[in-house]
Amino acid sequence: MFRLELSGADTRLGSTLCARCPQGAAGCCASPPAVAWADLGRIVAHGGAGWLLEEIASGRLRAGGRGLLIRRVAPATGEGARCAYHGPAGCTIAPGRRSATCNYYLCDDGFEEAGEGRGDPDAARGREAHEALTALYGRWDIELGERVRGRWPEGPPWDAAFLTWLGEEHRRQVGRARRALRRLSP
Repeated sequence: MFRLELSGADTRLGSTLCARCPQGAAGCCASPPAVAWADLGRIVAHGGAGWLLEEIASGRLRAGGRGLLIRRVAPATGEGARCAYHGPAGCTIAPGRRSATCNYYLCDDGFEEAGEGRGDPDAARGREAHEALTALYGRWDIELGERVRGRWPEGPPWDAAFLTWLGEEHRRQVGRARRALRRLSP
C-alpha cells in the first residue's frame, strides 16, 4: 500500500514495502542522510531546537559540512550498522524532527509496488512530490550553506541562537516558495 500525505514542505511518502524492505532489515536507514541546513530550519520551525541540542549533546547528531550527521550504530543482533534512530518498527523519531529526505524518499521498488507505471494517480503524484521536494530542499540547502559559511566561516556555534536563525531562514525560504509548495498541498 502506498501512502501520500501532501503537506507542503512537510509532505510524506510511504509504502508498506518499507516494513519488508527488499534491501535488508535496515533498508535505506543503513546509510542515513545528513540533517542538512534546510532540514534543521524545518525542525526548528516545528519547535525542535531543544531536541536538536539534546541530540547533539548525546552524540546521536554531530556537526558536518552540510549540517548535522546522524550517528550509525550496530544493533546487538549483529546486523550491519544503521541510523541511530532506526528501531524494530522503523524510525523512532516524529516526522517533524526527521531529515526531510526520510519523509519524502521512496525507492523505485516502493513506487513500483504503489502502481507507478500502471497508471496509479497517487503513485504518479507521489513521484512528482518526491522530485519537487528534492529540488526545493537541494536549492534551500545550497542557499543556507552559503549563508552559514558567510556568517560563520570557522563553522557555526551550534547553539540556540544559531538554530533560531536557521528556523527563521527556513520560514523565509518556504514563504518564497509558496507557489511551488501549493502543488504539494491537499
